[in-house]
Amino acid sequence: MNYNKFTASGLEKMLLACKKQRLLSGQIKYCIMFLFMLVILFGTSCKKAFLDVVPDNVATIDNAFASKIEAEKYLFTCYSYLPHQGNFGFNPGLMAGDEFWAAYPVNSFYNQIWEIGRGNQNTVDPYCNYMEGNLGGTPNFKAIRDCNVFLENISDISKVRDLDPDTRTRWIGEVQFLKAFYHFIMFRAYGPIPVIDKNLPISASIEQMQVKRQSVDSVVNYISNLLDVAATHLPLTITNQVSELGRITSPIALSLKARLLTTAASPLFNGNPDYNSFKNKDGGALFNSTPSLTKWQRAANACKAAIDLCNKASIKLYVFPVQANHLSDTTMTQMSIRNATSEPWNSELIWGLTVNDNIDVAMQRSAAGRFDPANASNLGGTIQTGPTLKMAKLFYTQNGVPINEDKTLDFSNITKLRTGTHVERFNLIENYETARLNFDREPRYYADLGFDGCVWYMANSPSLSDENTWTLQSRQGQYGATAPPPLPGLFAKKLLNWHFEWSSTTFQSYPWPEMRLADLYLLYAEALNEAQGPVADVYTYVNIVRARAGLRSVQTSWTNFSNNPSKYTTKEGMRSIIQQERSIELCFEGQRYWDLLRWKTAATELNGNITGWDTKQSDPNLYYREITLFSQQFRIPRDYLWPIKDQDLLVNSNLVQNPNW
Repeated sequence: MNYNKFTASGLEKMLLACKKQRLLSGQIKYCIMFLFMLVILFGTSCKKAFLDVVPDNVATIDNAFASKIEAEKYLFTCYSYLPHQGNFGFNPGLMAGDEFWAAYPVNSFYNQIWEIGRGNQNTVDPYCNYMEGNLGGTPNFKAIRDCNVFLENISDISKVRDLDPDTRTRWIGEVQFLKAFYHFIMFRAYGPIPVIDKNLPISASIEQMQVKRQSVDSVVNYISNLLDVAATHLPLTITNQVSELGRITSPIALSLKARLLTTAASPLFNGNPDYNSFKNKDGGALFNSTPSLTKWQRAANACKAAIDLCNKASIKLYVFPVQANHLSDTTMTQMSIRNATSEPWNSELIWGLTVNDNIDVAMQRSAAGRFDPANASNLGGTIQTGPTLKMAKLFYTQNGVPINEDKTLDFSNITKLRTGTHVERFNLIENYETARLNFDREPRYYADLGFDGCVWYMANSPSLSDENTWTLQSRQGQYGATAPPPLPGLFAKKLLNWHFEWSSTTFQSYPWPEMRLADLYLLYAEALNEAQGPVADVYTYVNIVRARAGLRSVQTSWTNFSNNPSKYTTKEGMRSIIQQERSIELCFEGQRYWDLLRWKTAATELNGNITGWDTKQSDPNLYYREITLFSQQFRIPRDYLWPIKDQDLLVNSNLVQNPNW
C-alpha cells in the first residue's frame, strides 16, 4: 500500500517520516488528531501490564471518529504497523536463517535480526521483539490495540456519520484482517500467545490485565475465524489502482488463512512431543499432544478455496511479455522467474507490501552485482550481504532433480573449473572459467543467482538484447569484485528489479511479495500430500510451478534422471520434493526460515557451517575454494519458539516463558 497515494494529510506524512527514522517501538506521535501513550511495559505505574490492551486518551479517540477524513487517518494508523519485510534489517525470514550471510560488522542495514541467525537471541532484551516492537520487531500488541479501537468505533453507526455503508463495511474487513495478521505474526514466532479480542477498559484491574497465553488450537481457530469474517467484508480486487494498491482484498484474507492453517498443521504445532508438558500456570495445556491428519486436510481445503478465489480475481502465474527486441527462450524463461518477484504489481502478486522503506535502495543495492564495468565503483562498499553457498547447492540440475540425485550429471567436485561454451552463452560467459557448480543447472539458478561468470540481462542491455549483454566477473581485481571482509560471493539477482542502472544507480521500487500465487500452489500441494498422500492434485500444482520455471514434471524428472526414481510415489518422498521445491521457488523471499521452523527441520538445516567462495582471491583455483564464514548453532528444541522478555514475565505473573529459555 502506498500511503502517499492515500492522503496528503500532515499526519500521514509524519507517520512515514517516523517510520523512516525507524521509530518502530510505539514512539510515533500523532499530534494532528490525537496522542496515544504507549502502555508502559514496566515502571512507575502499578496498573500497567505487559500487554498494550488498555486504551487511553479516550476523549481524543472520540475526536478521531468524528468524520470520515479523521477516521481514515486512524485506518492508515492500523496499516502503519505492517512489518518492513523488504529490508534485511527488519525481516527475520531473510537474516535469521541460512539463505543470506553478511560481512561482519554490518553498516549498510540494521543488523539486530541477524543476531538471531548468529545464535545470540536472548531473554533480557530479545531481538526482533514482536510483542513490544524493539530491536527490529514491530509492536504487534499496540497494533492490535489500535485495531480494536478502530473496530469498536467504526462499528458504531452513530459515529462517522458521513461514512457510507459500503465503505464502512470494507474498512471493518480491512482492520479485521490486520488484527488477524498481527496475531499471526506473533503466533508464528512464539506459538501460543494471548488473544486480544477486545481492549480492556481503563478501569480494568491489575488481575484483568494479566492475561495468559491461549492454546495453539485456540489461537489458530481465533485467527482463522476472524479471517473468514474479514473476507466477507472485503473486495475481490482493487479497482482504484492509482491510490489503493496494497490494501486488503478477500484473496489476501483467504491466502493468509491458508498459510495459517498449513503452519498449524505442520510438525512444530501439530502434536509436537517436545511440548507435551508445556502448560500455563493454571495447568492448562498449550499444545495438543496428538498429531492430526484432519488439520492437514483443513489446511488443504483452505488452500484450494484461496486458489479458487485468486482465479476468480484473475491472479495467475507471471509470464514475461514478448519484447520488441528479440530475446532467447532461455532469457524469456529467466525473466518470468525473476519478475514474478520484482516486477511491480505483476499478475502473480496476491499481496504486495509497500510499507517497507528501503526496498528501492538497501536491499536492491545488496542484490546488484557490479555487472557494468564502466560504473563498477558506484555504491562502493555497500554490498554487504549475499546468498550462501548452501542455497546455490539447493537448486536442481537442468534435469529438475537435486544435484546429489542426478544419475546423469556429476557434481561430486563443485569447485572444478570449467569453461563456458557458445551454447551456454545466455547463462554463462562464453570462454570464461568458473566453477562446476554453475554449469548444467535449472533456469531458476541463473534467474535468481548472480555469480562470478554469470550473464546478467537487464532492460538497459548494451546490445539491446541478450546477446553480448551484461555479465559479472567478481574475483578480486576484476570489475565486479566486492570489498573485503569476505562475503559468500553470490548475489540475489531475483531481488534486483530489471530496470536498475549502474550508470545512474537508479532503482525502481516494487512492493514486497508477501504472498504470491506460486507460494499458495505449493502450500496446497504440501497440505494435500500430508492429508492424502501424492494424489493427482499434488503433482498438478507442483508441476504448474515447475513448468513456469522451465522444468519437466516431477514424474518425468525423477523417473528418468534420479538415482531414486520412485521417490515421488510415496508421501515421504513427495514431502521431501515439495520442501525443496518451496525453498527454491521462494528463495530470498523470507519464507524458508519459517518453513524450516514449522517443518522441524531447522535442527538439521540451521546447525552447521555457513560457507561461501574465497572472495579475497583473484586466481580462480583459489577463489573457488569453499570456506567457512560462520559456524551456525540452533539449540534444540529451544530455538523453535522465540523467547518472551524476562521483564514481561515479572510484570505479568500469569505469563509463562517458552520452554528452555
